[in-house]
Amino acid sequence: MAPKAQKRKPTTKKTNKTEEEIMSEPRHNMVAFLDPKGKLDDYKKITQWLWESRINKAVTFSTPVYKSLIKAFWETAKIIEVDGKELIQGQVNRLNVDVSPDFLNSVLELQDDANAPDSIPIMCTRGCLLRMKCTGDIFAGQINKARLSLQYKFLLHVLIHCLSKRRVGYDMAGNYLVGLMVALVLNKPFSISKFIFANMKEKLRRTGSRMSGKKFWMYPRFMQMIMNVQHPGLPKADNEILKTDAMLEQSLRIFKGFFYKETRRI
Repeated sequence: MAPKAQKRKPTTKKTNKTEEEIMSEPRHNMVAFLDPKGKLDDYKKITQWLWESRINKAVTFSTPVYKSLIKAFWETAKIIEVDGKELIQGQVNRLNVDVSPDFLNSVLELQDDANAPDSIPIMCTRGCLLRMKCTGDIFAGQINKARLSLQYKFLLHVLIHCLSKRRVGYDMAGNYLVGLMVALVLNKPFSISKFIFANMKEKLRRTGSRMSGKKFWMYPRFMQMIMNVQHPGLPKADNEILKTDAMLEQSLRIFKGFFYKETRRI
C-alpha cells in the first residue's frame, strides 16, 4: 500500500502591523529599574552608582508618552539653524517644538559642559575595556554586553535601552556607545546631550527632513519630557498613550543568568 499523504497544515495569513508597531519600539528609550529597595545584592554597587550619576533622571524618569504628539513632531521635524546653532524643530498642534543640546541638557539634567566633546579617543575606550576585563574583541566595531562582568554588563544594558539610538539588537553596543560608558566610568568630559542630539540629526539626515516615507519615532520619552516643559497645555488623551517598556526586578534576576556563548561555525 502506498503511504498516506500527509495533510498540509493550513497557512495562516500574516497580520499587518499597526503604525505604532512599525514606527515605535517599546524597548527603545525605556525606563531603567535601579532596585530602589536594594533587594538585589549583586547589583547594589552599580545601581547605587547610577542613582548618584548625572544620567539618573535620563534613565529613570517615567512619563506617559502620547502617540499623536510624538508622531506629529517626527513627521514635521527638520534641522534648522538659529543664530549659528543647529536645532531640530517640529510642529505639534501648530506649535513649534525645538530640540537642541542645551535644551536636552536642561530637561534631562545631564550637567554637561557646553565645551565637552561627544566622543572619546578609541584608544582610551580600548584601554578601559581591557581594565574592565572584557573578553570580547576590543578591536571590533561593537561589543556584546555579555562579554563584560555583571556590573559593567548592566551599565551597558541600561545605556543601550535608555540612551542609545538602537531599536533592534539590544545585546550589542557600537564604539560610540561604549565610548559613552567609558567616559562615565572614568569621569571624563563627555556631552551626553550632544550625543543624543547627534543621533537625532543622523536619523533625519538619513531619511531627509521631509520625505514621502515615515520616520521612526526616536526617543519618545525624551521628546515627551521636552514637550511637557515647552508646551504643558498640549492635549493628552488616555487612549493615545504609546506603549513603552520599563525594566523590572524580575528582568534583572533573569538578566544575571545570561552569559555570552560561543557558537561553533560549520
